[in-house]
Amino acid sequence: MKTTTMKISILITILLSTLLAGCGGAKDNNNAAAGKGGEITIGSKNFTENVLLAHMMADLIEDKTDISVKRQVNLGGSNVAWTALENNEIQLYPDYTGTIVANYYQEKTGTSEESLAKTKELVKKDGLAFLEPFGFNNTYTLAVTRKTAETYKLKTFSDLAKVSSDMVLGVEFEFLDREDGYPGIKKLYGMNFKQSKGMDHGIMYRAIEDGETDVTNAYATDAQIKVHDLVILQDDKQFFPPYDAGPVIRQETLDKYPELEGILNQLKGLISEEEMQGLNAEVDVDALKEQDVAHDFLIKKGLIKD
Repeated sequence: MKTTTMKISILITILLSTLLAGCGGAKDNNNAAAGKGGEITIGSKNFTENVLLAHMMADLIEDKTDISVKRQVNLGGSNVAWTALENNEIQLYPDYTGTIVANYYQEKTGTSEESLAKTKELVKKDGLAFLEPFGFNNTYTLAVTRKTAETYKLKTFSDLAKVSSDMVLGVEFEFLDREDGYPGIKKLYGMNFKQSKGMDHGIMYRAIEDGETDVTNAYATDAQIKVHDLVILQDDKQFFPPYDAGPVIRQETLDKYPELEGILNQLKGLISEEEMQGLNAEVDVDALKEQDVAHDFLIKKGLIKD
């Protein structure tokens, strides 16, 4: 009886030891898996170009590191994306020097070089870093149909201001309120439109083509300018600041993964205005997926392999 009891006791001890060892091993393996490479969340604003740039950065990081990348694209307008970065809901996203200086910090911009330097200085105070620009300046402009330009003999913003009271302005929602948007133009040029409408970026061009609006805001790299045969008016008083695109990242993230700076700087000067127009067109006109277009572009540039 004692022998049987002893055997059972020994068996139970062995089983318990095995189970505990197994649990300990699983825990160690889980910790190793969780710690391997770490994780970063990349966001974007809610328009094609910004989504494309976010996917480029994500693909590059995934290709060059073992960091796990989460993508939260199409978050919303500028202020939504910026707030998400400040709150650490995302750690990286593409933004523009003019937007950062004029919209977030309400300071004056200068040349591209001056605005870039000021951007780096301003964001540093808030624990952020703006890395090297991608190469294109996606500045704002105003555009009209070719027929409108010919009818009113429009070449400049000043020309438009003289006849603005007869026209309807159709622009993105945030453009109506931002100081570097319609309010600022109104002050400098004295524009007073008959009506101003806020709308999603994708609807603006359909509205001006259908005659629902007469004037729209546009980006220098927007494929729709060519598609709809619009005429870009000259900003003769140089109201719009430079909008050089580049990565903005939390400094604590950069400290944790210092390799990211060199990796993301591989995109420095890589994309021209014309190339960005073409990439935007592949999505907006040819209906290709942003992620596919971004991936193919990086392959074409030799930054990643298929």
